[in-house]
Amino acid sequence: MAVILFLIILHKEKKNMKEFYEKNGGPILEKADVIKLFKKGELKPILRSNNLIGKGCFGEVYKGLLDNKLVAIKKPINGSVLESEQFANEVIIQSRVIHKNIVRLIGCCLEVDAPMLVYEFISQGSLHDILHNINNNVALNLSTRLSIAAQSADGLAYMHSKANITILHGDVKPANILLDDNFVPKVSDFGISRLIQRDMEHTGSVIGDMNYMDPVYLQEGLLTEKSDVYSFGIVVLELISRRRAIHSENNSLVKSFLEAHRKHKKATGFFDKEIALKEDLELLDSLASMAVECLSLNVDQRPTMMEVAERLLILVRSHKVYGCL
Repeated sequence: MAVILFLIILHKEKKNMKEFYEKNGGPILEKADVIKLFKKGELKPILRSNNLIGKGCFGEVYKGLLDNKLVAIKKPINGSVLESEQFANEVIIQSRVIHKNIVRLIGCCLEVDAPMLVYEFISQGSLHDILHNINNNVALNLSTRLSIAAQSADGLAYMHSKANITILHGDVKPANILLDDNFVPKVSDFGISRLIQRDMEHTGSVIGDMNYMDPVYLQEGLLTEKSDVYSFGIVVLELISRRRAIHSENNSLVKSFLEAHRKHKKATGFFDKEIALKEDLELLDSLASMAVECLSLNVDQRPTMMEVAERLLILVRSHKVYGCL
């Protein structure tokens, strides 16, 4: 009797896996042959509590070994997947994004209700944790912070302007900028909001972290390249101040910074003491001024991500030359 019951359960599970695979666009991705499709059984050993390394609004992140490579598996907690063709197209787009400053999508598992996504594992964790984790206070000199800003901007500029199709991130923040052993930044979680829908009552609502949200996007509900530019401006603020981007009526990093900059034409008091050396104040002022432009409520006055990346590259080069003198 027990054997028969086991066989019935096994048959039902196999049937469900096949249905999920087809519902999630398996045949389309199979035909496209651009990404590895993992079996549920391949990922199961990794999806244990001792391998859990992160949890967010979209799901859980697990660290493990696949094909002798460290990977990060994103497992949705709740929510339904987009229509199979739409989901498959988004995965195809992401799989073709290859840039040294963007986390690479390796594959996915479609044999579950909400597909699991498999990414390359980035060792040092997020910029948010490194900037703000008191228990792990990592020293970050100005050169490192400038390099993180410049390379992150380059990754975002690639998504906006150089990829085969314009890709908007939609949730730019330090928590979505990962760092490797050499502090090279990798932009992560782009397009996740489109890959995984939330439950029906949230469908169509603005998705993203309110602390980094473009007010224009919040009002109009239309995500553009300039929405990412606004959010990146806040990332620059966090890099030069090492303060959290809290957004509330009584406490807002952006509001306080803009008021100080408007009043004094600079924001020296906001600079992190660790990097606010006399010889570097001019460079920090340049970064602050660029952040002001990114945070403009007039979308047309904001620079493009490409312009931001180019200006940061110039600052990186000038800082290197200055440091060699």
